[in-house]
Amino acid sequence: MLKTQKINIVQEFDAPLDKVFATLSEHENLSKLFAPAKVTRISNGKDARNGVGSARKMSIPLTPSFVETNLVYKENELIEYAITSGISPIKGHRGVMKFTDLGNNRTRLDYTISFKGRVPFIGPIIKAALQNGVSRGLKKLKF
Repeated sequence: MLKTQKINIVQEFDAPLDKVFATLSEHENLSKLFAPAKVTRISNGKDARNGVGSARKMSIPLTPSFVETNLVYKENELIEYAITSGISPIKGHRGVMKFTDLGNNRTRLDYTISFKGRVPFIGPIIKAALQNGVSRGLKKLKF
């Protein structure tokens, strides 16, 4: 039985909620978080550019690309997404970004990613890489 891997990163920013949300909801900006992955927009959402149904292709060197699609989108509050197609070394993937206005132009992001590896031992390796990469990427964001 493959164990569910879970990453939870809480990051506070010295920036207003609307700017943090606008930056992290824009697919093209996610390359900064998931380097060396390249993120390419495939489609816009039904009601908003980055809303429900918007999709992006994730291309990671030396691996097949896959598609992530936004499943839930609440402006300045919440984004949930999942891998919806392509060949990925993980399954059961879900990403959740919750945004909180802390006042005084400060914002908290509570970012959770959960998934299972497709084969034994791959899950913990991907978890460690994602945890380190996303944490570093979030600290480098400028608003």
